[in-house]
Amino acid sequence: MASDKKTFEKVVSGSGTVGFRDLERLLLKLGFRLERISGSHHIYIHPAVGRPFPVQPDGKDAKRYQIRQLRDIIVNHRLTIGSDP
Repeated sequence: MASDKKTFEKVVSGSGTVGFRDLERLLLKLGFRLERISGSHHIYIHPAVGRPFPVQPDGKDAKRYQIRQLRDIIVNHRLTIGSDP
């Protein structure tokens, strides 16, 4: 289990894999809220992001394309750990 800061750095730098539970914990730290679960899709929303962000596990890890999407959201919306919406 990685620390939230290390997970954040991995996502922003695009290096390595991220565990799915670590990704979910990071989403909550970034201000996302779990809206619903539909099958394997966990749908998160954030007040500053104009669309839902669905994630799903790839085994025990997060899917790589979803990590890239989260990186783009972090950069475009200037999200940080513990930032208020």
